[in-house]
Amino acid sequence: MTIRTAHRTGRVAALLVSALAAAALTGTLTGTAQGTTAQGPAAVPQGVSAGEFVRVYDPSVGESEPWYYNDHTMIQDVVTGEWHVYAITHAEPANPLDEKNFGHATAPSPKGPWTKQPFALTADPAAGESHIWAPHVIHSDGVYYMFYAGGTPDHAAYRMHLATSTDLVTWTRSPANPLFTDGFDARDPMVTRIGEQWVMYYTANSTPTGGNHQVAYRTSPDLLTWSEKRVAFEHPASGTVGGPTESPFVVQRPDGWYLFVCCDPGYKDTRVYLSQDPLNFSVDAPAGHIPAHASEVVTETDGTTWVTGAGWGEGGLHLAPLTFPAAGRP
Repeated sequence: MTIRTAHRTGRVAALLVSALAAAALTGTLTGTAQGTTAQGPAAVPQGVSAGEFVRVYDPSVGESEPWYYNDHTMIQDVVTGEWHVYAITHAEPANPLDEKNFGHATAPSPKGPWTKQPFALTADPAAGESHIWAPHVIHSDGVYYMFYAGGTPDHAAYRMHLATSTDLVTWTRSPANPLFTDGFDARDPMVTRIGEQWVMYYTANSTPTGGNHQVAYRTSPDLLTWSEKRVAFEHPASGTVGGPTESPFVVQRPDGWYLFVCCDPGYKDTRVYLSQDPLNFSVDAPAGHIPAHASEVVTETDGTTWVTGAGWGEGGLHLAPLTFPAAGRP
């Protein structure tokens, strides 16, 4: 997370997963990062779980060498019902600082069959992008909004960027870019509506040059202007690249709010946390474990719920049925 992410989740070696930082919500919604333990996350109970992962799309199709998908986002066209996936994509092996394109594929269902499309977006140095990471797409009032991280040589000042589209094919960068800057390698945005405001979760650290890995959040009334950073989740682990707060993804269920973050401790290791406050999660409230990287929750109109997975060396996009605790608690 993505993270997303993933920041949710740069990535300069085999496991560059970064940090989490924070933002604020005014009005009826409030929250601050809760206490964590020096020992790290508690044991994970049997709560949120995934069924068998199946590969549904291979971005190597049509290429002369293997390609990977990494941090990704999936959305359904509100008019046609067609599904779209966008992702970091690159030829193997992993080369995060050379990830300059967002792959794009379409399908009638999250299960496929997926059809490869031209790149959705390519890094533009004139826009301050040395590389681009972790697209996340939402729909509001007839417009699709793609939030993503614009990488720069300064890892303490990564740029959060926005592109918009009305057809999920042609994307135009916003003149409001950068929406804000943050570090270390701030990335993996995930945006959702909570109350009267939009909330963007993303991966950062307790300081732009390093520190505790965090899931940060910022709020907005219009998807263009964003508040100062605040913290929704802080992990006791600290560092710069890598970390356990990549690719944040937040969903609401009847029993509360669930936060999905990667990678703790392995590359294909997403942890889930439960809270009654969508702006305040703790490592002391684990709610499940998903054996996948850069997971995103996808819900179809009939309520069928999936969890995705991708990553370096993973051969593309994978999908599994997702189960939440029936009783509302792990």
